[in-house]
Amino acid sequence: MNSQRTAFFVSDRTGITAEMLGHSLLTQFDGVRLKEITVPFIDSVEKAHNFVRQVNAAAVTDGVRPIVISTLVSTEIAGIVAKANALFLDSFEIFIEPLERELGVKATHAVGRSHSTDDFVNYHHRIEAVNYALSHDDGVSKRELTEADIILVGVSRCGKTPTCLYLAMQFGIRAANYPLIPEDFSTMQLPAQIKSLRSRLYGLTIRPSRLQQIRNERRPGSKYATLANCEFEIREAEALMRQEGIPYLDATSKSVEELATTILQEAKLERRIY
Repeated sequence: MNSQRTAFFVSDRTGITAEMLGHSLLTQFDGVRLKEITVPFIDSVEKAHNFVRQVNAAAVTDGVRPIVISTLVSTEIAGIVAKANALFLDSFEIFIEPLERELGVKATHAVGRSHSTDDFVNYHHRIEAVNYALSHDDGVSKRELTEADIILVGVSRCGKTPTCLYLAMQFGIRAANYPLIPEDFSTMQLPAQIKSLRSRLYGLTIRPSRLQQIRNERRPGSKYATLANCEFEIREAEALMRQEGIPYLDATSKSVEELATTILQEAKLERRIY
């Protein structure tokens, strides 16, 4: 199939839930060219009618009706959007009605429950965890390392920072990261700042060719980015982690989401937010 088809993820709030659900579903269909568009904050009748016009215009342009995956809570607004020239998939209708029957309780249909500052505990944990990850990135701050839930170690540019931030944003985990550098390999000892925290350490590694590519984008032509240096650092870092009994993952072909979720499970960390 060569024609492009538009998929809309629509919500009365941020659209994160609709986007994640919709994208996950649509990736199952090989050979379908999809243009994915997230449309958040459709929280009024006027906005709903404007969105319907956008959907109908896409149907004309594509020559095929779009797909609309919705997490609209308002039945009135969802009813308007459902009249668009599209395949309309209402996540609330699909899931909420069976849950109401099973639980014997009517859903509140309250907007913004899943990502709201009204849930102060979740919000506080997320902001605190993100601030912690940012202030303890790449060994910048050695203060309060004992308060970390997890400390990621590995060579420079192997994926520690984005994984820490994802752990903070999605799970509320206080994640620090600390680089393993050539000085550590000359002694084959963990840095003093993290040596006593071995039980909280988790390692990341990466294939040398991929590390060279990443480093060369940052510092082209440098010794730091040469394949020989990348091979040396990775070999020594893995040997040090094995010596110290630190579990580690190869980040080369794993997404940040996969890395963070695996670490959460294997390190038996308790998720603080949803």
